[in-house]
Amino acid sequence: MSLIQDYLTGDHRRCDELLSAAESAVDSGDWSDAEQKTQAFLTTTANHLRMEEEILFPAFEEATGMTQGPTAMMRQEHDQMRGLFAQIEDALQRQDEEDFLGNTETLLIMIQQHNMKEEGMLYPMADEHLVDQSEQLLDQMKKTSE
Repeated sequence: MSLIQDYLTGDHRRCDELLSAAESAVDSGDWSDAEQKTQAFLTTTANHLRMEEEILFPAFEEATGMTQGPTAMMRQEHDQMRGLFAQIEDALQRQDEEDFLGNTETLLIMIQQHNMKEEGMLYPMADEHLVDQSEQLLDQMKKTSE
């Protein structure tokens, strides 16, 4: 049973859908809707990153002893994403469609590559090494989402 992988992969898809909705709103010129959808994406994605950084990664590192392995790389990529979040928010405030869509396109490529690493490597390793803790970790992650 791959509880961690299933849950976090599903959350990736939810974040992807929110980003697509925000892009569509900007593309149609509805800046009010774009504001709401962008904030939903940013809030949901920030929560996802926090679940990983505060719950999954520490548990994984403790169970495996790997502190400079995949979790270190994922944290670096999260920081890069946060930089793009700020640029997206800035473009949104300026109602700069070209800048907004350029930054979301860059972010989408980064997210796709990042998610492939997590879904193909980190999450399966987490399910393997954290099998005895997976339900407890999932409960903690779900509480973070509330």
